[in-house]
Amino acid sequence: MYNLRKALEENKLLEIKVKLNEFNPVDIANLLEDLDHEETLKAFRLLNKDLAVEVFSNLSSEKQQQLIEATSDEEISRIVSSMFLDDTVDLIEEMPAGIVSKILRNTSPAHRKLINQFLKYPDDSAGSVMTVEYVALRTDMTVKDALAKIRKYGIKNESVSDCFAVDKERKLEGIVPINQLIINADDTKIADIMTDNIEKVEVDSDQEYVAHLFRKYDLSNMPVVDKEGRLVGIITVDDIVDVIDQENTEDFQKMAAMNPSDKEYLKESVFALAKHRILWLLILMISATATGTIIRKYETTLQSVVILAAFIPMLMDTGGNAGSQSSTLVIRGLALGEIKTSDIWKILWKEFRVSLIVGIVLAGLNFLRILCFDKVELKIIIVICLSLFFTVVIAKVVGGILPIIAKKLHFDPAIMASPLITTIVDACALMIYFSTATILLHI
Repeated sequence: MYNLRKALEENKLLEIKVKLNEFNPVDIANLLEDLDHEETLKAFRLLNKDLAVEVFSNLSSEKQQQLIEATSDEEISRIVSSMFLDDTVDLIEEMPAGIVSKILRNTSPAHRKLINQFLKYPDDSAGSVMTVEYVALRTDMTVKDALAKIRKYGIKNESVSDCFAVDKERKLEGIVPINQLIINADDTKIADIMTDNIEKVEVDSDQEYVAHLFRKYDLSNMPVVDKEGRLVGIITVDDIVDVIDQENTEDFQKMAAMNPSDKEYLKESVFALAKHRILWLLILMISATATGTIIRKYETTLQSVVILAAFIPMLMDTGGNAGSQSSTLVIRGLALGEIKTSDIWKILWKEFRVSLIVGIVLAGLNFLRILCFDKVELKIIIVICLSLFFTVVIAKVVGGILPIIAKKLHFDPAIMASPLITTIVDACALMIYFSTATILLHI
């Protein structure tokens, strides 16, 4: 990759101008991220106007803020007016109030009206991620008229691979791929070549549901309509990829017992990271006192057969891992739409059969391991292996159905992942272990 910092230090401005204008905007943005404020500003001003807009859209919010603060009103107006509307809205949502005021002040009244309209849509809704830069064709238009409109306005739109057919009241009627316009005769009506069986969503639809539809139907664009069925915007695949990344990141954070955060790890402050983590750790710490209560209850059992304590970590860890395996698969299946809440009995039956196989294999191998390498009585080995078997069975069944129950109760299934399941399974493992020991060893 081009050493931009070295070129700036050597003041090779002409070389930088030529080199950068040959690069992809995303790669240029990555180069600028590694520079300090003065170097970033110097390099950014060497880009041609159109490329500068694309690079700006791909910069982090911190870099965007630095550039806006150091940029004239005229330059801000040019950049914002050239950006796609959804990118402008994303920019404004990330900026502090003073910067937002500066951006809006340098935006045309019509553009400002559209921005304000977007900002009213709920977070994580289809309306908040859609764009209004699309090509709408009247159903009574001819192919010739449609192509003329695309030539005139298409350059301003994010995507012209699909055009959207609307009636006189702008109600969505169908979709017309660009290749259909190219291969049909000039006098063909849009109504005759459009496809009316299309997927669409309303402005308040959840963005996770929209992402599911994109995956399911392999879409490149999705029309967004209001309550009356009027076309108000489209969602493009590049925007939905960002949504999928965001949703996956949130799920991973929840599964690790953290409150979700939009910021990158290295750009998050130490106190913010601690705040995101401490609540769930506190909840899990308090809930984990249940295991201590169980151990105290069976203190006599432990004192009678001290060797039992040595196998507690193995039982709890195996149970927690077994439960996490099942919950992770079910949570992912729910996210992708492969599993529905009505499938709870199918999942219960499948996880039960899986747990029997896994439990028998683990218990059998553990029996041989302890028999060969540990000096433990046969009765105690049987207690340990039986407890392991039942722990695995319960862990996998609980791990499989808890996310479904959470979904039915309108909670995020991700919160039922590793941390919570591990706590529940730990308590179950200890109860099984000590109960089995009490019965078989007659303690």
